[in-house]
Amino acid sequence: MKQLAAHGPLHGVRVVEMAGLGPVSFTGMLLADMGAQVVRIARPRHADMEKGATLRSRTQITLDLHLPDEQQQALTLLEHADVLLEGFRPGVMERLGLGPDTLLARNPRLVYGRMTGWGQHGPRASTAGHDIDYIAITGALHAIGTQDPAVPLNLVGDYGGGALYLAMGVLAAVLHVRSGGAGQVVDCAICDGTVSLLSLMHGLRHAGLWRDARQSNTLDGAAPFYRTYRCSDGQHIAVGAIEPPFYRQLLERLGLSGSLFADQHDRAGWAEQARTLQAVFAQRTRNEWTELFTGTDGCVAPVNSLQESLYDPHLQSRTAFIEVAGEMQPAPVPRFAATPSRASPGHTSDARQVLHAWTIEPTLHRSR
Repeated sequence: MKQLAAHGPLHGVRVVEMAGLGPVSFTGMLLADMGAQVVRIARPRHADMEKGATLRSRTQITLDLHLPDEQQQALTLLEHADVLLEGFRPGVMERLGLGPDTLLARNPRLVYGRMTGWGQHGPRASTAGHDIDYIAITGALHAIGTQDPAVPLNLVGDYGGGALYLAMGVLAAVLHVRSGGAGQVVDCAICDGTVSLLSLMHGLRHAGLWRDARQSNTLDGAAPFYRTYRCSDGQHIAVGAIEPPFYRQLLERLGLSGSLFADQHDRAGWAEQARTLQAVFAQRTRNEWTELFTGTDGCVAPVNSLQESLYDPHLQSRTAFIEVAGEMQPAPVPRFAATPSRASPGHTSDARQVLHAWTIEPTLHRSR
């Protein structure tokens, strides 16, 4: 059996994260879980609004970047870093003396990851915004919901279109450096990433297969075989039986047949089909339906609350949640066979101690 490495796949990669909110913190967590050594620089009296998993597995130091001595400490730290993550408005890092021109001149192999909502340029670039604003202009918010747009938490923009694209982008740039290339700026705008996430919908729209209206398509709740239904206990069940064999299993388990369900993709019949399915699902509790469909290809699953998800049998079997410092948190993902990720409590440290460690130990890209 192949022996597992003691650290994650990013062991030896050094990341400096400028403390902020949302997607930058999440990206820092992803990289730290995978073994990167992440140092988070917070300003004095910084108060984190986030708690738990998104702050784990890294060291936090405090620096007042307006003070020359502490700015110099940050500059020296970044001279020995592989990656910088920052999520300020355009121009803020430049005013702090930490812009890309300055840092890449001192460390030509640095990957400078910039996360903003609107991007580094454009009419909205200098204005404030949040996830809901960024996904609004892309069409994503318009597409989700029924009569009115539904707010999909901040998963679509901040984390889907933002943090994951930032993580992918900086890792691609690190690979470029490892292969002999130069460091560079990675400009990750949440609005750009959200547009990218909508690639399938744009392709279908161009082909005339997507209606640009809420609850009018297969994947937006219009199709009776891809939506949620209320059960007798007020809880909901999710149905996703798109493929014909799965659709047939759904109907068989529900005891439904006849001409009403003969043509799965006849939009003219969708409304009546949905009413019929709702009446059927209303006859039993969510847990009863879950048990009935367990082990089948009917594509039916319970709509769990966050609390309930902790105890879902499938998620428990996969150890989807782990305990970190007495708190149940989402486990690191994806899973690596040879270099498993790790999660540990975040901790604070003195900036000079971190600086000393980084300046006396070679970085990965300089030692290979």
